[in-house]
Amino acid sequence: MSHTPFGYRIENGKAVIDKEAAEQIKTLFQSYLSGDSLATAAKKAGIKGFHSGTGRILRNKRYLGDEFYPAIIDKDTFNTAEAERIIRQERLGRNRKPKQEKEVVYPTTFRMKEGIEEFDDPFGRAEYAYSLIETEVNKNGSQ
Repeated sequence: MSHTPFGYRIENGKAVIDKEAAEQIKTLFQSYLSGDSLATAAKKAGIKGFHSGTGRILRNKRYLGDEFYPAIIDKDTFNTAEAERIIRQERLGRNRKPKQEKEVVYPTTFRMKEGIEEFDDPFGRAEYAYSLIETEVNKNGSQ
């Protein structure tokens, strides 16, 4: 497993809730949902960290609970915080959507004239072969 998320500790091979840290997590979610910035919400919760680390805490689905970690946050609070994070992200213009790249169609078939000359030099032979190409035909049949 990776490192133990903030709010949990491992006892006898099982993850258990660290009550003090769990209260900080709950306070972080509530402060963020009340309109505080990530840094302000973390400060109110008593969590020392940077903007990105606080954001990762808000996105960590382990706080919902799974087969190893008990739940700290209910699903509604988590989903509301995620929706708020996305709204703020879009409002600030921080939604980096990957640019759609143009599909490049490379020629796959060539029409060539009949070659009649022969060369001993491989470079001369290649140059001659390329000079015989009349048109390039793409996959879709266009020229």
